[in-house]
Formats: sequence, structure tokens, C-alpha cells
Amino acid sequence: MPAFALAHLRTPQINEDVLEYIDRIQSTLDPYQGRFRVHGAEVEVLEGDWPGTVVIVEFPDVERARAWYASPAYQEILPLRTRHIEGSTLIVQGVDPDYDPRRTAARLREASAG
Repeated sequence: MPAFALAHLRTPQINEDVLEYIDRIQSTLDPYQGRFRVHGAEVEVLEGDWPGTVVIVEFPDVERARAWYASPAYQEILPLRTRHIEGSTLIVQGVDPDYDPRRTAARLREASAG
């Protein structure tokens, strides 16, 4: 199943460190088959608050997402971003292509009934 690394960048700032980070990040993703799905897009907030922007990177699986984040290549450039931009980062597993939320609802109903 695919996995996604998400970053909520609450205080995006552009400076030379951040530009270097952006220049170098793809080479850290390539060995793990990471692909940007969202990067630098304007966020349309429909509910709640969402200061800043979001970045989403897709990986073939959770193991590769974790390996990328822990990799020496990524850890080397990470401070270029974190010194200047406040945010949160997480890894989340995606769903199978045939995922049907009705099956999830049925399982939850069964679990809460017993």
C-alpha cells in the first residue's frame, strides 16, 4: 500500500537555507521512490484553521517512507528547513486501490455492537 509523508508548514519562509533544502530534497527521495504529490500549493481551508501550507510526498510503502526520513542524506538537509520553518511532519499509510469506506463502517458497527 502507498504511504505518504505530510508536512504542515505553518510559517513558510523563503531564504537561502530553504532554497538549498528544496534544491537537494529530490535526490534524497529518489532512492526510496518518493514523489511529490503536493508542494507549495495554495491551501483552500474549508473547515477550521490551517495557517501555512502543506507538502505531500508519496512512497510505495511505509517502510520506504520511514527509511527516507531516517536516511543520512535527508537528515543532513533537514535542519536547513527546520531552523526557519515551524511545522509538523508525519507518515501515514494509504489505502488499497479497492478501498471501500462502507466496509470500514460495517466493521466499526460490528465492533461497537459487541
